[in-house]
Amino acid sequence: MRIYKVLSVCGTGIATSTVASEKCREMLEERGISPIEVLECKVSEVLTAAESYRPDVIIHTAEIPTDALRDFKTFRAIQFLTGIGKEALADQIAEYLKSK
Repeated sequence: MRIYKVLSVCGTGIATSTVASEKCREMLEERGISPIEVLECKVSEVLTAAESYRPDVIIHTAEIPTDALRDFKTFRAIQFLTGIGKEALADQIAEYLKSK
């Protein structure tokens, strides 16, 4: 069985990455994407974490060096914190993961 890997990134790797990753996991599971494994990190660790963890997607609530992460699909995930647009974002992520 395939395990979908999500790297969740925020400024400190503690609070908002946890909230975003839990909401992302819940909404992806509702869309038939499961099981999901999540790793959380702070912005300063994202390059190293992405290279070693090799996530299917990276969600982030802070600015990350997307140019340096072009080998990975990234999604700005503020919607998982505010609730505004979260359904559309979850649909986009699910569609991407199903296409892999």
